[in-house]
Amino acid sequence: MTLQNRVTPFGQLKAINARGLFLGNRGKLHNDEKRIIKQWDSNRWITCSIEYQGIRREIFSEGSYSELFFLDEATALSAGHRPCGDCRRERLKEFKLRWQQANSEDGDTNGIKVELIDTQMHAERTKRDGTKVTYQTKLGELPDGVFISIDGIALLKWNNKLFEWSASGYIERFETFPDELVVDVLTPRSVVGVIRAGYIPQVHQSATG
Repeated sequence: MTLQNRVTPFGQLKAINARGLFLGNRGKLHNDEKRIIKQWDSNRWITCSIEYQGIRREIFSEGSYSELFFLDEATALSAGHRPCGDCRRERLKEFKLRWQQANSEDGDTNGIKVELIDTQMHAERTKRDGTKVTYQTKLGELPDGVFISIDGIALLKWNNKLFEWSASGYIERFETFPDELVVDVLTPRSVVGVIRAGYIPQVHQSATG
């Protein structure tokens, strides 16, 4: 049975037979039949390394969190996941620094509790009914590494080009979209600030050549 654990840039969980570059966690979402019964069980949505200290996990095992998979880090960020503080400690450290630079009103970079980040990201990524939270802005105002939606299609902005997301990789879109075009932004607003402040998401090689 193909498990419903592949995450799209919209934050949806799909049954797709592909793993991706990163592992994710939102708590235990599955039942004893390994079927998804909820979209999250915690405000703590994280992105983990596929391999960590040689640990081998049984996917959707009883009593364990539900293992989710992302094509790449840009997809995880769009869905509303941040770096894990254990297996991706240095990336979380950088994420927190860039978060403070982008989102602290007084510019303080002395430290912020990750629980506060989780709370704000949760408000920016999903509504009570599980619907994706988006906002609108001009395409030219967005940094590389951010996902947008045009006509319901998730597109990654990367190297000033747009790439259509798919479970197996990106498809370059050759249409010309003006910088003044107002688009729906999938990546949470505060995370867009993190990326603009200098945090560079890891992106699948299909978008980097």
